[in-house]
Amino acid sequence: MKALQKTSKFLSDYTSIVVIAIAVVTFFLPSMMGWVNLALFTDMVSNKFTCQSIIIGIIMFSMGLTLTTEDFKILAQRPFDICVGAVAQYLIMPFLAFALSKVLNLPDGIALGLILVGCCPGGVSSNIMSYLCGGDVAFSVGMTTVSTLVSPVMTPLMVSLLASGTQITIKGLPMFVSIIETVILPVGVGFLLNYLLGKNKTFRELQKVMPGVAVLGLACVVGGVVSSQGAKFFQSGVVIFVAVLLHNGLGYLLGYGAGKLVGMNTSKKRTISIEVGMQNAGLATNLATTTAQFASTPESAIICAVSCTWHSISGTLLAGLFAMHDKRKEKAAGNVEAAAH
Repeated sequence: MKALQKTSKFLSDYTSIVVIAIAVVTFFLPSMMGWVNLALFTDMVSNKFTCQSIIIGIIMFSMGLTLTTEDFKILAQRPFDICVGAVAQYLIMPFLAFALSKVLNLPDGIALGLILVGCCPGGVSSNIMSYLCGGDVAFSVGMTTVSTLVSPVMTPLMVSLLASGTQITIKGLPMFVSIIETVILPVGVGFLLNYLLGKNKTFRELQKVMPGVAVLGLACVVGGVVSSQGAKFFQSGVVIFVAVLLHNGLGYLLGYGAGKLVGMNTSKKRTISIEVGMQNAGLATNLATTTAQFASTPESAIICAVSCTWHSISGTLLAGLFAMHDKRKEKAAGNVEAAAH
């Protein structure tokens, strides 16, 4: 168990490297991750349920295992912070994606993929990034939880609203059902198990392994999309990478600005920046490849896959920059104190 926990910590610390490594290897050996796209069955609204859907469910289950009743008490005690975070999450990224798709004149399928990424809840790995950069972890978990819980309604609603600017018609029900199946149910089961078994020593030891499982799951999701869409990455031109970089980077910046606007302290501003900028692009990828509504636009999955990979990299880099800034500040303060003596 100790070996598994050490492996889990290693994977958590080097999330971006693991994801990039899987993506690169899969690009050259696409058959290696082809199993991720294997269709298992079709649900009541014609969504495909694939191995990727199960992997997303496992990732969300791992998040549910971290939730306690205390987390929900924190949400109740900090309604203003959580409200600001949720509003920022579902206003900044969706409308930013829509604006960029117009400014960059993206093809409809690519634009729809970027809008889908923007309308998804915050990514699970954002909680890890917030921890690494000295952010407010309770606030981070609260934002991720709330944005995830409202995603069955908000994601289909926002995509349907913003996709009206394209020639593609999107209905919300298939997305609603897919998010319930792959996000809400696994999170709920994870939370219930934690509630019932949280004091069990063996269970607590097992919990420490789950972050690594989530990282491997994310890598598999990325690998699955690279396997099916990797050959088309560069056919779409450099604009797709520009769109992802701008969407993600401006999301961090505007998220930080939203925190500053309402007078949040430094740790909260860092947290809301990461929560807003890092989307659950793995969920977006799953929706783009399995939801019946996206069957006519397979290219939507390309930008979702690029986002999925880049968000993990950029989140790690941003957390590192914040942590480096703190170390320099502490060193400077130490030098001043030493000079005073």
